[in-house]
Amino acid sequence: MSAQVALVGRPVAELDTPALLLDLDAFERNVARMRQVIVQDAGIGWRPHTKALKTPALAHALLRAGALGVTCAKLEEAEVMAAAGVRDILIANQVVGAAKLARLVRLARHADVIVAVDAEAQVLALDAAARDAGTRPRVVVEVNVAMNRAGVEPGEPALALARRVAASPGLRFAGLMGWEGGGIAGLRDPVEKRRAIEAAVGRLTETADRCRAAGLPVAIVSCGGTGTYWITAKLPGVTEVQAGGGVLGDAHYRTNYGVDLECALTILTTVVSRPTPTRVVCDAGWKSMARVPMPPEPLGVGEVTSLALSAEHATLELARPAAAPRIGDRVSFVAGYSDATVFLHDELHGIRDGRLEVIWPILGRGKTR
Repeated sequence: MSAQVALVGRPVAELDTPALLLDLDAFERNVARMRQVIVQDAGIGWRPHTKALKTPALAHALLRAGALGVTCAKLEEAEVMAAAGVRDILIANQVVGAAKLARLVRLARHADVIVAVDAEAQVLALDAAARDAGTRPRVVVEVNVAMNRAGVEPGEPALALARRVAASPGLRFAGLMGWEGGGIAGLRDPVEKRRAIEAAVGRLTETADRCRAAGLPVAIVSCGGTGTYWITAKLPGVTEVQAGGGVLGDAHYRTNYGVDLECALTILTTVVSRPTPTRVVCDAGWKSMARVPMPPEPLGVGEVTSLALSAEHATLELARPAAAPRIGDRVSFVAGYSDATVFLHDELHGIRDGRLEVIWPILGRGKTR
């Protein structure tokens, strides 16, 4: 833990910069809103993705709020969550290679881990590794419903692979997963977006019905991200959604995906130069805050005509000359995209009522294997 821990209880303005901040009140309201839609209104499971959060403390906050488990992008990230006491973990990815499979099947001794497959070769290798280790991890078949990335095709190809999983003595067939896709999440017309989501998720739920008709026990039908969850959660046949990053309320989700959640994640910076009356230079660049797919949004500086991020600097051009902010003043930026921002930092600073309440280590940082 850094020297900033000595500032717990002190005003935010005393923090050294750049610093990644989480508004705890906004975060808790976002959690409550997502829980309301998914768990209470739709009555299904919530398995939030941690690829943006990267912090076991946040995962535990979501579990306390009603999440049934978490979703991880990578095996190493799942290992971090398991080491922190998270038990129910979906790795929404294919785990390939002897070394990774050895880690995965041993992780199954410490957590109820689920892993995705989309090819018979993966099933054969995973089954052999699990039997050697004496564990039986749960497995879901990933179905390509819209993303055109990973995933077996819906219908008969997915059923055939599900049968192969169910026949493997070292594995437990758990169901299916899919992702409606970022392209659909970004549709601006709400009617078009709903129709596209219904069509994509329909391919997943129809495949689940086909598996059940063939005698396979489909307990899990998992899909739905932050950009689609309020629609996907209420579609028939879905058992859980993976939306998680929305609890941070970044600019990308709100602007490009139409997510009605509050901004909770910001980057605190210091003004280090005012070379002209319209130029403001802050001490955080793309090493501290993502510039794609959405740049960060400066707060409290008036109209900004341009924002340029270099490695260690943010350069703002104001629409009109202004004395403020002055050198040494603080400027906060709304995170453009939390998935590409949180992992740049070692610590997350929880803020409430303008004061530092807690510092959490971002233990999932760099866990990409």
